[in-house]
Amino acid sequence: MDSTGRFLLSLVTAATFLQVRSTVTVIGLYGETIEVPCNNGAAKPEDLIFTKWKYKMDDGTSGDLLVKQAHKEQAQIQAMDGYKDRVTIAANSSLMIQGGSLVDQRTFTCMVVYGSNLDEHPVDVLVHKKPLPPQIKDKAKELENGKLTSLGVCTAADANPAAVIMWSKNGKLLVADGKTIIITPSVKMDPSTGLSTTTSGLQYTAVKSDVGAKFTCTAKHSLETQVSAPETFVIHYPTEKLSLQVLAKTPIREGDNVTLKCNADGNPPPTSFYFSIKGQKVTVKDSDTFTLTAVTRNSTGDYKCSLVDDDKMEASEKVVVSYLDLSLSPTGKVLKMVRDTLLVKMEQDASGDAKVSWTKDNRKLDETPRFDNVTYADAGFYVCEVSVAGIKRSQSFQLVVEGTPVIKKMTEHHSEDGRHKVLTCEAEGVPRPSVQWSINGTNEENSYINGKATHKITVVPTGNLTITCIATNKLGNHFMALNVSSLIKDEKIPGKDEGPGKQERRKPERPKRARNWRSAKLRCRDSRAVLERRRRK
Repeated sequence: MDSTGRFLLSLVTAATFLQVRSTVTVIGLYGETIEVPCNNGAAKPEDLIFTKWKYKMDDGTSGDLLVKQAHKEQAQIQAMDGYKDRVTIAANSSLMIQGGSLVDQRTFTCMVVYGSNLDEHPVDVLVHKKPLPPQIKDKAKELENGKLTSLGVCTAADANPAAVIMWSKNGKLLVADGKTIIITPSVKMDPSTGLSTTTSGLQYTAVKSDVGAKFTCTAKHSLETQVSAPETFVIHYPTEKLSLQVLAKTPIREGDNVTLKCNADGNPPPTSFYFSIKGQKVTVKDSDTFTLTAVTRNSTGDYKCSLVDDDKMEASEKVVVSYLDLSLSPTGKVLKMVRDTLLVKMEQDASGDAKVSWTKDNRKLDETPRFDNVTYADAGFYVCEVSVAGIKRSQSFQLVVEGTPVIKKMTEHHSEDGRHKVLTCEAEGVPRPSVQWSINGTNEENSYINGKATHKITVVPTGNLTITCIATNKLGNHFMALNVSSLIKDEKIPGKDEGPGKQERRKPERPKRARNWRSAKLRCRDSRAVLERRRRK
């Protein structure tokens, strides 16, 4: 025995004030340095002689670890076993154990000698280790509706103390009932490390509503509660309901292709179906669709699909094919004489209420055009447009109105300088009539708008004249005469035998007739003869 040991032995023998304090417990972390406090970390006595740490060995006897004398800086390591290189003493007299493991779960005693006193402070050390993150293993490939199936095994490995495992679905705790939910927990200890691995097997009876459900397991431990990654499972369940889907652009029109798709809510879905097409049952294998090609209005009706192994379970859907027929009479170019009658007839056959609109020369009309007495103003391009449910049809006709020329009026007025007269002849007619005068003029002006021809000439009549205007087209001619007075005023000439201031009035001249015309009787002759006479001249 060394000198310190002999001194301690004699001191203990002589001491009359030995006190053993109550045991406290500290928890250290596995793999980390464990600090074991002396006297709960209280300050050292002023008359401290030395501090000694010892521990209770596996056989129940006491083993020395180290001694630290108050007047020395270094502690004396007394341990000869595995603690030899793992223990030190801190400045506050705490025992520091490096690399904590489960072998350190024992009682350590701090012995403090001061003055004539000796105090012992026992400390129970527990070493905790949280488990590895929990994992769900041996997962089921699928769960069958209403059948108890092993869903998986949750493992929380290498913990101390052992973790407790709980199962949840969508965050809600699953409670074993021994029938639809069976949970089988177990704990195994690794003899080399003393660490425990907890496993928990879950047998679960799935239902259809479990599709997409997230299953997790939770490892509950004093250091930390951990949750596994969520797992979802394929749920197999029989078909309970069918629906028939019509895949096509809407509205469906004649000539379109229409695909019928039979949807079953079972999993896995059926691979074969019956399709009822206009009363005929068609079997489709390895597909859930059937295509109607180039449908017609006769394709409108109810269509059905059902299961091959249960044809009583069926779904139906109505297919409506939109159509529109338009017939217009007349069409194309229509030639009518003025004051004729034109009957416009439009007929339409549609799958629904049709909207009808009319335009004339791109302007919308309020109603269907009627022509009881055709006028030149009725001429134009007419379009009838009919629409229903996304379908439009249109037909048109071009109305051309023709007529023999009719002179509506002849007028005269003085020019701005007062030295001429401007004659105007207005005539209606289609095709455009040509206008001729019985007198030569200047500054001719012509216009033709909406079947109305206007012709102007400027003349200087030297006497009173009767002037005729003739309008001609391929259908005939028409003329009108107008009396035009002279622009030359009467002159007064002084007489030879009269005294100053007397004048004699020149004898008025008789009105001159228009040149190249015989008499006013011409106005009563047929206009065709007049035109023929002018052509000969």
